[in-house]
Amino acid sequence: MFDLDKWGEIYATVKKHKLRTALTAFGVFWGIFMLVVLLGAGNGFENGVVGSFDIAKNTVFVWSQRTSIPYKGLKAGRFIPFTNDDVIAIRQSIPEVAILAPRNNMQGNFTVNRNNKNASFSVYGEYPDYTGVKPVIMIDGRFINTLDIKDRRKVAVIGTRVQKVLFGDDNPVGEYISIKGVFFKVVGIFKGRGSAEDNQEDAQTIFIPSTTLQQAYNQYNRVDFFAMVPQDGIPAEVIEKKVKTLLAQRHNIHPDDVRALGSANVEEEFNRIQGLFIGIKGFSWVVSIGTIIAGIIGVGNIMLIVVKERTKEIGIRKALGATPWSIISLILQESIVITGVAGYVGLVTGTGLIALINFLLKKNNAEGEFFANPEVNLTIAVTALLLLVICGALAGLIPATKAANIDPVVALRDE
Repeated sequence: MFDLDKWGEIYATVKKHKLRTALTAFGVFWGIFMLVVLLGAGNGFENGVVGSFDIAKNTVFVWSQRTSIPYKGLKAGRFIPFTNDDVIAIRQSIPEVAILAPRNNMQGNFTVNRNNKNASFSVYGEYPDYTGVKPVIMIDGRFINTLDIKDRRKVAVIGTRVQKVLFGDDNPVGEYISIKGVFFKVVGIFKGRGSAEDNQEDAQTIFIPSTTLQQAYNQYNRVDFFAMVPQDGIPAEVIEKKVKTLLAQRHNIHPDDVRALGSANVEEEFNRIQGLFIGIKGFSWVVSIGTIIAGIIGVGNIMLIVVKERTKEIGIRKALGATPWSIISLILQESIVITGVAGYVGLVTGTGLIALINFLLKKNNAEGEFFANPEVNLTIAVTALLLLVICGALAGLIPATKAANIDPVVALRDE
């Protein structure tokens, strides 16, 4: 039940000892403030790093290198050439592979031309499955499809920089560009997703069907490397090992030759980064909780001082018939008010600061590869505040119990 007299007494006590109350409350305020800011900054760091992953987070890359161990009469130092037959073998023998995107690079020095304009760009031979490995945003037109692969069509999907350099403000879809003397019809414009560096690279990229690249540029039956994504629930490590084992068997590579085939497991790297984020969050909680506990201990100590200062007053109350609970509730309420108000101010201030940082980052386009969209999980923050209020009540429980056990006769003699 709301007791206006008790709240009036609490207000009078706080007003009488402003500095003492403010210093006590600051410890609690700073703990909640630090918790919100550290968690928000940690989330911003995580969003920035995770956002820089512009490929599927369980992607596996496998490429060919040179053998280091002689095998079956073959000398060391052989370069392992991947072929279209390897693509078929992987698809038929390893069902754990959900997406397989063989890739080819255009070799040598060349320029891309359109009328009297020309420039150098990266040209890759791709399959439609590429977008399952590295999502792209189609600004206009379409990406490479299965008919392009099957019919070896001379079509191209260009990045935004390619469009700007070769076409200016004109719409390139349906127009033609010349790549090393071969004309390709532009069927789409794309831009990448991910970090600024990767997006800049994508902007200067041209995709053509892999089969067309093989036929038109004397790279028949050649694959430079594979990008793969496993089926749902299958660790990337599984397909990495199975694919390398299959390719080793097909190309007569010694089972112990670890140099012949190179690979990169994005899932392992991503899991390591996630572990780092868990450590950062754990550190944030430890620092913040330690600060909050120190603040609560300060509240408890102050309440002991309050009880000592008001010993005679409490004795008079008891002599006039005040119940132990009325004494306890008075002390507990004051403790809860101090911790609750200080915690709430810390929560609002910390949330406001994170929101301001987020606003400034977006306004100045300053979101980057390592920090983006800092945010605070309000559920966690409010839960922490509620726990803080409970801890504040517990901090006041010992002084309150001591006050309730005061002997009125002894209290009245207190000087």
